[in-house]
Amino acid sequence: MAAYRARGATARRDPPVWFMRQAGRSLPEYRQARADLPMLESCRRPELVTEITLQPVRRHRVDAAILFSDIVVPLAAAGIDLDIVPGVGPVVADPVRDAAAVAALPRLDPDQVGYVADAVALLLPELKDTPLIGFAGAPFTLASYLVEGGPSRHHERTKALMYGAPQVWHALCARLAEITLTFLRVQVGAGVAAVQLFDSWAGALSEADYREYVLPHSTAVLGGLAGAGVPRIHFGVGTGHLLPAMAQAGADVVGVDWRTPLSEAARAVGPDRAVQGNLDPAVLFAPWPAIEAQVRRIVAEGASASGHVFNLGHGVLPATDPDILTRVVALVHDVSAG
Repeated sequence: MAAYRARGATARRDPPVWFMRQAGRSLPEYRQARADLPMLESCRRPELVTEITLQPVRRHRVDAAILFSDIVVPLAAAGIDLDIVPGVGPVVADPVRDAAAVAALPRLDPDQVGYVADAVALLLPELKDTPLIGFAGAPFTLASYLVEGGPSRHHERTKALMYGAPQVWHALCARLAEITLTFLRVQVGAGVAAVQLFDSWAGALSEADYREYVLPHSTAVLGGLAGAGVPRIHFGVGTGHLLPAMAQAGADVVGVDWRTPLSEAARAVGPDRAVQGNLDPAVLFAPWPAIEAQVRRIVAEGASASGHVFNLGHGVLPATDPDILTRVVALVHDVSAG
């Protein structure tokens, strides 16, 4: 797939394979590189970002690298007071829950994330023909963090604002769409080969609510990149019922979690879009014969789509054996070669 070839590269595989959160705590070299450095500070150091991004490419021989960063990086860069607390996730000092707080939200200047462009510039010569994927958080997921003040299981404050003050909600998501689009444009301008928009919490919504409260803002982001010349990937967790709507947002590739068979997902997103996924991350803890069977099943199901990128249905779990990931990559390559 052209989506996962570097600009100017000639090598390709069908399906290509990479993993969400492939540069992370499952790798001992990642833990050594990060040591006790806070997450946000790690994302601001181009040399460290370069090293961490390259680690899974060296170890696993995946077909794409994904930039080491975090979805709240542009929010912090813009001046929103937040931190990533180990074991918790993003924590916002002053939650955004009314019109005044929305009006006070800053915009993102591209220069505020210049270190991201610097990291991409360092990475491209190292990666050679391996494409680099940039990414950002979608407006709904970012809004949930800002409204809740941190991670939430039920998103009750988020939905209360959405239903109770829809004008405020749309103003919030519009501002976040601007921030996200600016962040992605910086990455594209620096040379990434594709971008992924993560909407981690969108699965908490019904299709009707997604279409009314979320789709316009995700469309603003993905549509804003329509002429950028890079493929756009859209992924959410628990979003099987939302796949047709997510495809309409402007994605070229739609990510699928493990709950929805790829053959079903391919029908949902339509013949003009590829699918990405969707091995359950927990399967990687099973005996190898079980893992192999699941990998082969997913490759076979993906063949029914107009294009398929092999991935997990969510991020690599921290306790995953990295050697298993390496074996999965080799298996996908062997199956595709056969």
